[in-house]
Amino acid sequence: MALRAAGFAALILTFVFPMFFMVSASLMSRYEVNITPPALLPSEFHPENYSEAWSKMNFVHYLRNSLLSTLITISGQLLACVPCAYAFAKKQFRFKKALYCLVLFDLMVPAQAIFLQMYILESRIGWINTMRGLTVPFFYSAFTIFSLVQYFKTIPDEILDAARLDRCSEIRVIASIMAPMARPIIITAMIFTFVYKWNDYFWTSILTTDEAVRTLPMAIQNLMPVDHAAREWHVIMAGNVMALAPILAAYVLANRAIKRGLIYGNRQTAETGGKRV
Repeated sequence: MALRAAGFAALILTFVFPMFFMVSASLMSRYEVNITPPALLPSEFHPENYSEAWSKMNFVHYLRNSLLSTLITISGQLLACVPCAYAFAKKQFRFKKALYCLVLFDLMVPAQAIFLQMYILESRIGWINTMRGLTVPFFYSAFTIFSLVQYFKTIPDEILDAARLDRCSEIRVIASIMAPMARPIIITAMIFTFVYKWNDYFWTSILTTDEAVRTLPMAIQNLMPVDHAAREWHVIMAGNVMALAPILAAYVLANRAIKRGLIYGNRQTAETGGKRV
């Protein structure tokens, strides 16, 4: 019991406390947020920090760019990754195992290892500083494909055979059978994509220099001028809270589907003894 309580306390300190301090600091005065040791709660609430962050970071402009790039990326992954996972799970074709091994290998390759090649390619085709450059390369996701392949393998082939006897096309099989049955996994994968794309600072800083197409993570950077960074943490934290709010809203809306997807994944691992690939 004591060990469980200690583990729970460690989780709170690791995950909950930073968010608590971020919200608390966003409501402090400039003096309170910079004192040592730092205060945990503001002596007076300063909600005007949010309006200051809103105006300084041009929040509406960057929010629109973040929403656009994130929604386009999620839609592209649905159109590209779901059929790809279906092919890996239920079809036989040449070099299938080799190609799937490449997908698994891609899970281990960090973005820093390929950013130069990505930049050169996009510069040659004129996609630097465009929404296409921020979205189209990310229609492919090794994580999404891998997650869906594991689920699609569990769907009985007899269901698909019955659909084909009714003269269903492969597109209809995917749209009417595979995707609805894999809904919890798809929603979970899309939430992970949403969080990754929404918080993506690395690729945005590499592939853009024009503020017209940059997203919220770059706007947060604009709140941190070098000469005033030590005095503006209350505004910076307010900007971070505003940028985090859509992620929390997405999680709350998809909370049940995420739990179903994770529970299903754990159950499948237990049933197969961790041997499923």
